[in-house]
Amino acid sequence: MFLTIVVLLPVLVAVVLLASPRLPGPVASWAWVGASAVDLTLIAWMWWRFDAGPAIDFDVKIRWIPTVDASYHVGVDGLSLPLLAMTGVLFLACAIWSLREQDRPRTYAALFLFLQTACLGTFAALDLILFFVFFDLTIVGMYFVIAGWGHGNARRSALKFFLYTFVGSLALLVGFIALFLGGERRTFDMVALAADPPLADSPLAGGLTLLAIGIGLAVKTPLFPFHTWLPDAHTDAPAAGSAILAGVLLKLGTYGFVRIAMPILPQAWQQWAMVIVIVGVISVVWGALVALAQTDVKRMIAYTSVNHMGYVLLGLGAAGLVADADGQARTVATVGALFQMVSHGLLTGALFLLTGVLWSRGRSYAFADWGGLARPAPVFAACLGVAAFGSLGLPGLSAFVAEFQIFTGALQGAPIATIVAVSGILVTAGLFLLALQRLLTGELQTPSALTAEPMRDMNGRELISVVPLLAMSLLLGLAPRWLLDVLEPAAVAVVELVSR
Repeated sequence: MFLTIVVLLPVLVAVVLLASPRLPGPVASWAWVGASAVDLTLIAWMWWRFDAGPAIDFDVKIRWIPTVDASYHVGVDGLSLPLLAMTGVLFLACAIWSLREQDRPRTYAALFLFLQTACLGTFAALDLILFFVFFDLTIVGMYFVIAGWGHGNARRSALKFFLYTFVGSLALLVGFIALFLGGERRTFDMVALAADPPLADSPLAGGLTLLAIGIGLAVKTPLFPFHTWLPDAHTDAPAAGSAILAGVLLKLGTYGFVRIAMPILPQAWQQWAMVIVIVGVISVVWGALVALAQTDVKRMIAYTSVNHMGYVLLGLGAAGLVADADGQARTVATVGALFQMVSHGLLTGALFLLTGVLWSRGRSYAFADWGGLARPAPVFAACLGVAAFGSLGLPGLSAFVAEFQIFTGALQGAPIATIVAVSGILVTAGLFLLALQRLLTGELQTPSALTAEPMRDMNGRELISVVPLLAMSLLLGLAPRWLLDVLEPAAVAVVELVSR
């Protein structure tokens, strides 16, 4: 039951906070920090005890809805454990960032703790119905974060986010029901379905089921053309909300591809692998080009998430192209995609927290309102530079390791698509360098609004939130082996399932 404690601890603390209406705001904020720190410590202990391999560890299965063989089934392997750890790190960083939240801090902390449980539960779930429940709860939690604590046109952006992702989740549910009806055993258990894939003898039904699941996950990821909710939601969300939305919630979609679509629908994944690769490449190029055209730093970072998630889909799609007999290239591409999920979470989470520095000082994300910030805020400039260089794939940081493996693995099966995707790196490099030039160089310029504060450098709370994320990206870039040792056995198992 250790994993259950990890999943449910945040929401239990949230219930206590909501049941204590007279609790002072600072105490509630520190309770959030404490709960997230304890949860991350428990995840670290799980990592220490984890036996790297394809087997499920910390497995718990309790009967829940026996008439359809749905159960409370959770566990971790090399696919989910790194994402659980990344989730714990990002939520702790956001808890520290939000220590001085003045607007209903008790409710704010409780809502993020609820959201943390929903995210952890999605990554730990090994039953389709349980996955769907946690998956949908993340939509509810983020809706209230954006609508309640966002700025600009927050309620409209929150409603747009909710409607898009909820409709996508309905498509996902249709796909799950098709998997249940298409299997001989009639179960929602992911492990059982992967061992005996349903719809194996019906290419049409398998393709339609993959389409339904793919649409549901593509909206959440998001991939082109299902990404239009993303920039508005990011722009109007608070900094901590944007960090969690990009760093964690987007990974629920890509994780669904590798946990559900690939091992449970292997024939359909192989059949439509080239289409999946093409969607990934379009997302890479489209996301980079649209990001380059933005005049708002937060919208620019939001569109780079479409770009980076496209790389993930390119790697996963390449795993379905049976181009090499031993599966080595497919394994490398899959490992690169998984590595990219963790890398993107750390770097983009840091970038969105850094945009929160701009908002707290000048209530503006517009490039036109800022300039010459390297002089009054050298620490901010250094952190922004590291995060930007990491996101564009500079060697020595985590994104380089991820993208190098994706391109290496995908090149053999989809050479033209991979070459086109590489061009996305050039555009990404250009847009980040242009952003650094606009924000950090030239004459000092800050927003002229009456609400603007003098440009101050990052304080201790902001540094403690951002610097560890950048340090972990640097560690993964220089010494990736400790993460690769966990990812590779699980990736090999997925590739073997797909290539059946």
